Amino acid sequence: MDFLLSSLSDGLLIGFIYGVAAMGLTLIFGVMDVINLAHGPIIALGMFGIYLTFNNIGLQPYIGLILVAAIGLLLGIIIYLIVVRRVLDAPHLSTLLATFSVNMIIIGLGTAYFSTAPYNVDFSLGRVSLGPITLLGTRVIGALAAILVTIGLYLFLYRTRPGRYIRAVANNRNAAELMGVPSNKILALSFGLGTMLAAFSGGLIATFFPFTILAGGSYELKSFVICVLGGMGNPIGALLGGLILGLIEGIIPTIMETTWVPVVEFALFVIILLVRPSGLLGAKK
Repeated sequence: MDFLLSSLSDGLLIGFIYGVAAMGLTLIFGVMDVINLAHGPIIALGMFGIYLTFNNIGLQPYIGLILVAAIGLLLGIIIYLIVVRRVLDAPHLSTLLATFSVNMIIIGLGTAYFSTAPYNVDFSLGRVSLGPITLLGTRVIGALAAILVTIGLYLFLYRTRPGRYIRAVANNRNAAELMGVPSNKILALSFGLGTMLAAFSGGLIATFFPFTILAGGSYELKSFVICVLGGMGNPIGALLGGLILGLIEGIIPTIMETTWVPVVEFALFVIILLVRPSGLLGAKK
């Protein structure tokens, strides 16, 4: 029972980080109807961002996250202006190919610079004991950081003018433009925010898992599962989906081999698509 409680708690903490990763993907889809296939490599860049700031500059990882998030925002805006904006109104295949091209460019450059060897951030905050449950300090802080980011995103979208503009463009871009909303700037900001969330989640993951430049691919697939669970286009639903996926990853090792984890995850993905394709909470603009 103690092992089960610890495993569930651990999975729940990781689920918060998964939720933040999926928020970036679902935010971009909800605003501009674009599936960002460069999501995984950007998560990996966030991992290496923390590695470089910690090992080369000496920044504490949670301070380095601020720098990683800022660079992620800027990178997202640049990708939108150079690549995505040109194919935004084209058929979906064009946007898929465009973001997949960015995916391959990042992986190619990352492989040339970092190789595919595993890296890790040698950082620890000890352990936290709550009765029979023992948790890694980095995962507890990572979950708290993910919660704060989720609250911040919600307040930004629903309590600020740029956030209202983002929701207006997501609901009806043409009508928003008629009301004076600078849609091109708002779309660039939305893509930047989605990229920032991906990089931020990668930075958190780097504090407790080894990684390579290819590591983002698995988290991108998890993000798709989470988006379907919570509802594509619903950033808050992504957090719920992340928690569900984290709990599944916590339960499975207690009853069967860990190799069954992806099998169960993608079986759930298929079932949700068949039974409730809009997700548990449905799309929300």
